[in-house]
Amino acid sequence: MKKKLLGRKRVVAVSMALVLAMGLSGCGSEKSDDKHNSDVFGQIEGASNEEIYEGIKDDVTYTNEGISYDAVAAVEGETTVGYDGYEEIEDYNTNEFEAITENQWTSVANSPFSTFAADVDTASYATLRSDIVNGYEIYESAIRIEEMINYFHYDYEDPMDGEKFGVYTEYAECPWNKDTQLALIALNTEDIDFSEAPASNIVFLIDTSGSMYDADKLPLVQQSLTMLAENLTEKDRVSIVTYAGSETVVLEGASGDDYYEISSAIEGLEAYGSTNGSAGIETAYSIAEKYFIEGGNNRVILATDGDLNVGVTSESELEELIVEKKKTGVYLSVLGFGYGNYKDNKLETLADKGNGNYSYIDSTFEAKRALVDEMGANLVTVAKDVKLQVEFNPALVKGYRLIGYENRTMATEDFNDDTKDGGEMGAGHTVTAIYEIIPVDSDMDIEFTESKYSSTDESIYEGNQYNDELFTLNVRYKEPDEDESKLSTYVCKTSNFTGKGSDNLRWAASVAAFGMYLKDSEYMGNTDINLILELATSVSDHDEDEYKAEFISLVETYGDNN
Repeated sequence: MKKKLLGRKRVVAVSMALVLAMGLSGCGSEKSDDKHNSDVFGQIEGASNEEIYEGIKDDVTYTNEGISYDAVAAVEGETTVGYDGYEEIEDYNTNEFEAITENQWTSVANSPFSTFAADVDTASYATLRSDIVNGYEIYESAIRIEEMINYFHYDYEDPMDGEKFGVYTEYAECPWNKDTQLALIALNTEDIDFSEAPASNIVFLIDTSGSMYDADKLPLVQQSLTMLAENLTEKDRVSIVTYAGSETVVLEGASGDDYYEISSAIEGLEAYGSTNGSAGIETAYSIAEKYFIEGGNNRVILATDGDLNVGVTSESELEELIVEKKKTGVYLSVLGFGYGNYKDNKLETLADKGNGNYSYIDSTFEAKRALVDEMGANLVTVAKDVKLQVEFNPALVKGYRLIGYENRTMATEDFNDDTKDGGEMGAGHTVTAIYEIIPVDSDMDIEFTESKYSSTDESIYEGNQYNDELFTLNVRYKEPDEDESKLSTYVCKTSNFTGKGSDNLRWAASVAAFGMYLKDSEYMGNTDINLILELATSVSDHDEDEYKAEFISLVETYGDNN
């Protein structure tokens, strides 16, 4: 599979005289950090691009004879400082994503239960879209198929009165493998008008470090959050905390209807300095607790590229910090921005462990979708620690494979353990999952281990009272302010077979197929661009839904360029 990488180069102007004066002799110079001064300027002639980038990215300002030189402003903004002599620096890519190993086939005879946490994040799809549009390299580990599927809207029925979820199941022929079938499972919650939602206590935690200088970072953050602020009301409270080398409280406890004060504070932010995200997190949660609204929506919204390089920086340390902070009852939403030094792995960890959701914002179009159109879903939690467990009937299914959700799978026994985290769902959220299954009468074989104490002889299922049930879906969840879970159970019967599949299933299958195709998955069967487009365009509203139309255009663009 071809992968296209658009190489980007930027130019930084550095005076050789300034280099010598500041880096080698140190005469007449005033420096804020000896290490950075030496790395960037004293050794720039012999340094590698990586060494130069690492020295510059913390946005240290150097002064020589009254002239201030902002390293990152020069690099990121492609500006000069009025001296002769140029050193070209190729953009050094330090994007980070967690490695993913695809779910494999599992024998129902050996393991009839499949358990996973709900996931309503959409960051992976938005990241993928940005990569294709801009011609960047596509990282296989960045492709989380469940987030691609859950980016889109589906035609599911609302929950019945007194029910937390609307639940939908069906199964149909698999379009890329004649020997298998696809089973679709969906949960959705009732949507609300955000203006009628409980009062919100929101803390914007904004990364203003030097790495946020680019137009697709802090400037886009400012546009996005001012867009959200327009929809707040007098019942809401807003605070703003920024962090770079240290944290700063920019605004505290402002009324949600004071748009001028909120927007002015956001628009006045500038990018500079290193990235002490953990200090900002501590301060943001402290303020959120100070203005805590009982029965309200208490939330920290973190906007960053994830490049934390001071204080607590590792995934494990961040996880420990956020797990402790979520005990306050304050939820965490994460908005990711930028490319080049984007730390997806850290941001996903923060959102997952902070009882929140994770979105990637690559445009004002995406900001409007995530922060305005789906405001209730992304900011008002209606169910927490949502877990799904599917029990397949061995009389009808001999094997299954969950497509996506690799980093959400759980041990069977974790389903009933309320100390184990699930996923959070907001008002109007939908969780869609697809299984590829092997029917018992399929010619496709699956490996299993014979057991002394159980038989795989099909005759034992004759007369089974459940032989019209394909699988049972169990759902556990907690109310937002409770710690004990509730259980709901649903059954998918053989009567739920839909042949070629409904619009819902075919659309989800198209998106899943595209994800597998991009991964060059060993499980994608006869999937190609034509099959993906055939599935997508067979859906009745494919040209009316702007997000579906965009997906089709994206697939066509990728196919044309590869």
